[in-house]
Amino acid sequence: MNLIEVSTPALAKDFIKANVMINKNDPNYIRPLDKDITNVFNKEKNKAFRFGETIRWILKDDNGNLVGRIAAFVNKKYKTKGDDGPVGGIGFFDCINSQDAANLLFDTAKKWLEAKGMTAMDGPVNFGERDTWWGLLVQGYEPPLYRMNYNQPYYKELFENYGFRPFFNQVCFGLNVGRRIQEKFYERHAALSKDPHYSSDNIKTNNLAKYVKDFTTVYNKAWAGHGGLKQLDERTAMKMFQSMKAVMDERINWIVYYKDEPIGAWLNLPDLNQWFKYLNGKFGLWDKLRFLWYKRTKPCDKFIGLVFGIVPEFQGKGVDAYMIIEGCRLIQNLTIENGKYIVRSPIYEKYEMQWIGDFNPKMINVAESLGTHRSRILTTYRYLFDRKKEFKPHPILS
Repeated sequence: MNLIEVSTPALAKDFIKANVMINKNDPNYIRPLDKDITNVFNKEKNKAFRFGETIRWILKDDNGNLVGRIAAFVNKKYKTKGDDGPVGGIGFFDCINSQDAANLLFDTAKKWLEAKGMTAMDGPVNFGERDTWWGLLVQGYEPPLYRMNYNQPYYKELFENYGFRPFFNQVCFGLNVGRRIQEKFYERHAALSKDPHYSSDNIKTNNLAKYVKDFTTVYNKAWAGHGGLKQLDERTAMKMFQSMKAVMDERINWIVYYKDEPIGAWLNLPDLNQWFKYLNGKFGLWDKLRFLWYKRTKPCDKFIGLVFGIVPEFQGKGVDAYMIIEGCRLIQNLTIENGKYIVRSPIYEKYEMQWIGDFNPKMINVAESLGTHRSRILTTYRYLFDRKKEFKPHPILS
């Protein structure tokens, strides 16, 4: 076997091609957009390069066929729970069903990370934000969501046979949109609706400035300061919303208010991979036009949960239920007749929430209280370089 460091544009293409070659015969596989992978390793596109560095390799067999790939990362901003010292990362791992090939890839990444002063490695993780390319799929081999890892079932054995241990599981939750949710949500909505100070609005793209300001207010109260998350400024938030504008569905994005002050936000997107799957990884000008055509002519039956949160002073008061039911007025065509909540004709069939770590049982309970099922599980693995050191999984959040 021949291990080659990615150092040229041609080898970078092979790095992408390795993923396609290994998964191409799987009917559930959806090729990621090439640009989304390339941008991870682009210093002009990825802010993580300010605090770290990365390296990539491809693996070929003796006949020159691509049989694997891996990337390794160090990032000063990568903070993890526990006392395992500085932890590096590996990601974008693909390999044929060969433990020898996998071991060569893992050993190479481990050696590079040790030289950088790391004492452990997590994987598969991203060189950047945790909301993309994070975790190994171990349950729920359905078509992946946009910028979500997808891999063959035997990868689990390749990781665990090498010595990786599960650090935490990432649980996604699915829901049949046509079903009624638990009665307590309707009861809480009915109770809060009696207070005229509560109101809601779906986010409209022709007035983004207003909703960006409101979302930023909620974000900075509900999330900033937790888990290392920073304050969000309106300019950054506007860029985020503008980048989503072409694919946003106004009916599935909501903000709730109390006395006209924003107190909660619920952001969702259609399942973009239902359209991207036709583009074979490409997203040039012609492909963008094709995307718009598919978006117009091929209905999407699933939407994806991105953000859901309530400002601290209104948590535990039923505002989460109020916001969900307000959203259902459009999402489910929900009507209220003689005090009864009736689901008419949902605009989507399925809903799936992005992952929640199993170290966060409170949020797991919130998700399950909606009547969801566990749609898929991904695992973040850890490998301690000191093989005699006691392994400890991610601590449970209180």
